[in-house]
Amino acid sequence: MERPGKGPTTVRADREHDFSLYVQARIPRLHRLAFQLLGDRDKADDAVQNALTVLYQRWSRMREVENLDAYVHTMVVRSCLSDRRRWWARVQLRATTPDVPVAADDPLVEQRMVLRAALRRLPEGQRTVVVLRYLCDLPVAEVARILGRSEGTVKRQTFSGLGNLRRMLDERTRSAA
Repeated sequence: MERPGKGPTTVRADREHDFSLYVQARIPRLHRLAFQLLGDRDKADDAVQNALTVLYQRWSRMREVENLDAYVHTMVVRSCLSDRRRWWARVQLRATTPDVPVAADDPLVEQRMVLRAALRRLPEGQRTVVVLRYLCDLPVAEVARILGRSEGTVKRQTFSGLGNLRRMLDERTRSAA
């Protein structure tokens, strides 16, 4: 739709500017979400990029969306789940995982690594609900809506996921002692 006094080029530039501002403000959070779900920075980048590409294509209609952040959040989660279902996404192109630099003085680095490793060992459904519930701090109803599951299923998977995480972390603690 053209604004009075503005040509189509100006409207498009305004729309692109609005889109850029929106994405810049939210991309770190979206990337953290995708990384927690996929456990791989490159795959997380791809999932976020895929979701944002679709968002850009739909951007002119986004004024109609009540909660744009929740809508985009859902897009990223679904992009991550779609990525995990692709058979070719499991192909490893490298023999080893590249080193990821971390702050040497951060006392929580080991704890984060242990938690991420445990999260990766959870079944996909449990990992997804645990990440959305506790790392993204979403309520059960919102997680159910995003995943297209019942609230009861989300609660059951959350309970099972937390129980499995506790067992894995307890086993690690016992074996380290």
